[in-house]
Order: sequence, then C-alpha cells, then structure tokens
Amino acid sequence: MSRRLLKHSFSLLHADHVHLNAKWDYKHVISPYYRLYYIDKGEGTISSTHQHIKLEPGHIYLIPSFTLCNLHCSSFLSQYFIQFFEEAPDGISLFYDNRTLMKIAATPTDAANFERLLAINPGRGINRSDNPKVYEKDVYYREYQELNTLQSDAAYLETQGIILQLLSRFVNNAGNSIAQTQIIPSKILDTISYIQMNLKIALTVNHLAGRVNQHPDYFSRHFLHYTGMRPLNYIHEKRIERAQYLIATSSTPYAAIAEEVGFDSLPHFSKVFKKVTGMTPNQYRLQNRSVNMI
Repeated sequence: MSRRLLKHSFSLLHADHVHLNAKWDYKHVISPYYRLYYIDKGEGTISSTHQHIKLEPGHIYLIPSFTLCNLHCSSFLSQYFIQFFEEAPDGISLFYDNRTLMKIAATPTDAANFERLLAINPGRGINRSDNPKVYEKDVYYREYQELNTLQSDAAYLETQGIILQLLSRFVNNAGNSIAQTQIIPSKILDTISYIQMNLKIALTVNHLAGRVNQHPDYFSRHFLHYTGMRPLNYIHEKRIERAQYLIATSSTPYAAIAEEVGFDSLPHFSKVFKKVTGMTPNQYRLQNRSVNMI
C-alpha cells in the first residue's frame, strides 16, 4: 500500500439519513466535494454521460469530487449520505484519474459506519429550502467548517477513520487505479503535485519539462501516457476544478477567481470553464444554489 494514502484528511460537510421523493431530480451536477450514499429502502438512479447506475437497498455508492452526474428518484428513496471535502498535502486526489460513479454491495460494517458517523456528527443535515437566496455560500460553508473545529479529538479521529474505511471499499473497485499509483514514475507524480500547488502561476510545457530535466516533447508524451491527458489540458482541468470549488463555496467575483486560478483574462477563463464543465461560471453558480447542497 502506498503510504501517501494515509496523508489525506477529510473535512466533513454534511451527513444525514433522509427520505427522498420525485423532487430529488437534478441534472448535470458537478460538486467540489465527495458524496457517499448507503441505500436502505426504495430506489433511484445516478447517471453520467457513460454510466447509468440504479440506487437500490443494500449497496453503497461513491461519487468522487468534480464528477458530473445526474440524480433522480421517481417515487421514494431512503438514503444515508455523507458529503466531504478532501485535503491532500501533495495536491493529488485519491481519485484524481478516476472520476466515475461507483457501486458496491454493502456489508453490515458499512451500514454501521454510516450510522456511527451520523451519531458522532449531529446537526449535519441539509436545509432543503427551495429559495436559492437562503444560501450565501461562503457563510454557509464556514458554518459547517466551524462544526469541524468544535469536534472533540476523539470524534475527529473517528470521523476520519470511518471515511477512510468507506473509501477503502472502493480502492480495488474495477477501473480504479489508486492501487496502481506506485507504478507512475516519480517525475510524473512530482509534476502532478507541482501543478496542483501552483495553479496561479504561469505553467508551460517547457517549464514543467525543465523541472524534471526532460525534453518538452518527451515529457509531453510521457505525461500523456500516464495521465491520459496532455500537460496543458491537465492544467486547464485542474484550474477549472479549483474554480468550481471557489464558485461553489464563496461569492468571489468571477474575475478574481479567474486570476486566482491562473487565467490572464475573464473571457479566456469563461471559455475554458464552459469547455471543461459544459456550463458558464454563472450557470455553475446558479446550479449549486438551486440544488441546495444535495
């Protein structure tokens, strides 16, 4: 096992057990936080462009951060859910190269973990007002983050442990390459981390290649082989992911966000944002308000 996995920590946002109906019907949702579901009654679906997965009792589901999905319940769905941010010292997400919807059969331990996490984190439900003006996002997120600071050390450690246990159930899931990260060359991993930690500065292929003492053409081919993306495309994706987080969790103007994530102009930022997410920055902000932090 790679020891870097144990360096990750998680900032709990919401945890609750809810009964949903046909109003739970949202399309093209992309959030900067993870979702974990455990279904105990009813049915629903989660889907993306390439996947359509049934939500059914006795199963747990993972939607990694920044994963496009549709959420639907036609009649009734009883669902435990946990939503949380991921924090990694090297900037590399556990699921950085696997933004897919995942489903596995639940065990009694999984069910007990959901119940226990709710028990030690009371008051983490979602205000389901249909009025988007209820949500001043920067204030709203700070309120839930403050609950984390008020946790006892024991509750904090247990919360981290439960989230790690639940995520571990998906590590060896088909198609998940977390277990394979050791085979990625150290220069590629170092570059991925460097990009994540330096999104605000000018990043070019020549600069990145020079850092690891490789020719730009060789470096670009090497990076594509191990990440599936050219360096500049990868940089754009990570800048937009950071922008999604800032848009969803603050009222910061778009121009300031564009500058913060390394774009030299608002039009360029808006163009790349729409290319990556399928939405304009304003559409994304409105969507995050309208889904009421589901």
